[in-house]
Amino acid sequence: MTFEDMGISPGICETLLSRGIKEATPVQERAIPVVRAGRDAIVQAQTGTGKTLAFLLPLLEKIKPKAEVAQALVVTPTRELAIQIAKVADYLGEALGVTSLVIYGGQDIERQKQRLRRHPQLIIGTPGRLLDHLRRGTIELSHVNKVVLDEADEMMKLGFIEDVEVLLKASAADRQFLLFSATMPDRVKALAAQFMRQPERIEIKGEHVTLAEIEQVIVATTEENKVDRLCELINSEQPYLMMVFCHTKQRTHQLTMALAERGYLVDELHGDLTQTQRALVLRRFRKAELQVLCATDIAARGLDIEGVTHVVSYDIPRDTESYIHRIGRTGRAGHDGKAITFVNSRQFDQLRRIEAGIQERIRSQKSQRRHTSRKAAPKTTENQGSKRGHPASRRIRTAVKPGHKHGQTGRRKNKTNLGHRSKLGH
Repeated sequence: MTFEDMGISPGICETLLSRGIKEATPVQERAIPVVRAGRDAIVQAQTGTGKTLAFLLPLLEKIKPKAEVAQALVVTPTRELAIQIAKVADYLGEALGVTSLVIYGGQDIERQKQRLRRHPQLIIGTPGRLLDHLRRGTIELSHVNKVVLDEADEMMKLGFIEDVEVLLKASAADRQFLLFSATMPDRVKALAAQFMRQPERIEIKGEHVTLAEIEQVIVATTEENKVDRLCELINSEQPYLMMVFCHTKQRTHQLTMALAERGYLVDELHGDLTQTQRALVLRRFRKAELQVLCATDIAARGLDIEGVTHVVSYDIPRDTESYIHRIGRTGRAGHDGKAITFVNSRQFDQLRRIEAGIQERIRSQKSQRRHTSRKAAPKTTENQGSKRGHPASRRIRTAVKPGHKHGQTGRRKNKTNLGHRSKLGH
């Protein structure tokens, strides 16, 4: 079904079409009419199914552009997801004359106060910073009659549910409450029962939508040879952009250092970075100045980066939901992707639980290494001292951006790149 068929305004349809979006996804087809009707809704759908447009399109159409008060609030668990939603709200709001503001920790709070004084009609933010403004009296939510809680299950994991309850109580009594979540833990169900009125329940089976374009493989390894196996994969697969997931910030940092010492274009993304550092890393990754991004699950939640061809679970995901969120960083916008999961001999029971969750058996990929030295990175042809103290080797990369053939615009030309990390000020 097209958005025109759903009765979306011509201006919005034209804006969506200019960005290559014409057909509504299943979650959009089912959620948009419910939201338009003003009903509360619980929408259970996986990442990558089009949830953002499912709530933004009808919300923006219901906002009164001439009323200079906040009328809608979108609460997200991470700043990255808030920024991603805000980008969509910006270009849709421009077509309707609706102003929006994104608020999250790490930004200058005084600058946020100034922008709040301009009375944005849609506010998007993380619970902690929103609550901070509420306590300071710098944000007014009493006129907010449309509230969206995105990724509610993740909000619960991070301990934000109590903050969300405070925000809901500060909003208008006749609010419309929309809850989006991949899973429905008891704590999220209790929140819905407390604040919702006869909600419409919408469940989208999103596993196959999420995984359809992704080749999934497992690589048997041991803790001792994990770095070598990862280097082997980078060299043989030649990814355009690769994301590598670790369980902890410390593991992420250690792996980044190990890859940097071997000359790879790599950086890290985790909760210990400031917002300025995170923005710098993501900007360099999006511009393909980095080839590998090592990250924790929370830091990468909600990221939508064009060109990620490979995702590696360096540490096996703890559950099916985490697995789907990880590999959902690739195979986006109709492009193919590859997801590689490292598994040791004690983790096959955990792997079987993930396979049961996605209802699919993941095939094993054999090692392509025969007789190579311990350092698997390409041979160094020129060394240059890095300001961070890491060796910066030069090497050739010929990977092609997804959606392009060799010889077309978007190909990574044969050129020399400096393989050192960005200055993060650690």
